[in-house]
Amino acid sequence: MGKIVVTEFISLDGVVEDPGGAEDFKYGGWSFEFNRGDEGNQFKLDETMASDALLLGRVTYEAFADSWPSRTGDFADKFNSMPKYVVSSSLENPEWTNSTVLSGNLVDEVSKIKAGHDGDIVVHGSSQLVRALLEDDLVDELRLMVFPVVLGSGKRLWGETSDKKPLRLVDSKTVGDGVTILTFAPAGDVASPSSS
Repeated sequence: MGKIVVTEFISLDGVVEDPGGAEDFKYGGWSFEFNRGDEGNQFKLDETMASDALLLGRVTYEAFADSWPSRTGDFADKFNSMPKYVVSSSLENPEWTNSTVLSGNLVDEVSKIKAGHDGDIVVHGSSQLVRALLEDDLVDELRLMVFPVVLGSGKRLWGETSDKKPLRLVDSKTVGDGVTILTFAPAGDVASPSSS
């Protein structure tokens, strides 16, 4: 049984919009203003290499599909070859290798994906999808790479939920220029955290 792992670059005020600078956000590329150091870079590489599949919202999927196929190296090779699931009601013919569009009930679709994989099914970005996954208690692990900046505007990760969602901190470390990596699991989950 696979597990759903959400991983986000996030500002202190909860902004997740355009950390890489590929969109038109006025602070686009904000995560590159900080050095996450060798340890932070290794964390992201290990996370990618441990991924069994990607689960993405349409906007993040299209941004990734536009940039990753032309890249090379271990990181890019892994992204390009692994199965990718995109939650969308409008995308019909994804062209990125090994991509499948999910348009049915989110709980049912995610349950099928988890049953079909043994490793981590990783969600990058995809704030709207993440909010839906959190609402339906489908997130098994939440990894936040928190950058020491308040952006003041932009899409935020957190939205309204029907109830509180207790989490427990299973790992934390500070890397590079004060970038903090926080790993959470649902408070009721007693499974050990994945290695990071």
